[in-house]
Amino acid sequence: MSKGSSSIKISFNSPVILGFTAVCFAALILNWFTGGIANRMFFSVYHSSMLSPFTYIRFIGHVFGHAGWEHLIGNAMLILVVGPLLEEKYGSSNILFVILATALVTGITNFVFFPHVQLLGASGVVFAFILLSSFTGIKEGTIPLTLVLVAVLYIGQQVLDGILIRDNVSNLTHILGGLVGAVLGYVMNKNKMNRY
Repeated sequence: MSKGSSSIKISFNSPVILGFTAVCFAALILNWFTGGIANRMFFSVYHSSMLSPFTYIRFIGHVFGHAGWEHLIGNAMLILVVGPLLEEKYGSSNILFVILATALVTGITNFVFFPHVQLLGASGVVFAFILLSSFTGIKEGTIPLTLVLVAVLYIGQQVLDGILIRDNVSNLTHILGGLVGAVLGYVMNKNKMNRY
């Protein structure tokens, strides 16, 4: 190689997003090796005894669990596309907070209101990121048209799907994730959260 040429290196550009995605992949592999036990114990939320410490682990852990490769890849693709841009803009600690807040809000809501439904997957985080990303160009005293369109298209579709379609998709989780992303996007853009 000549002195003038530079080598291209792969950078670890987004530690929270890459770490989150790696944990999701590891959780799926662990679940496969345990024949579904890992998802039931750690990576899904459902109504269980408040005396069990696993109940509290599942309030967060459910965002790491997925039903299969297709489920995981669908969520991971969107997280890996949108997440690094958000982590660069808002900082790693804020993006970690968005993930944890989304997990808690969706996990506790499912635990309380849908006791017979097992919830797992990172789709709530995906929707939080989608709504959060529409705040990236916000200026004082304005509401970006992109935010309005994203809210109408993504959240509106989830409301309609929840009413009209009976499937295994938790539309409420998507709506709640989007609301968490919107609220935290507003707060972060008002400089009420430190960027680290």
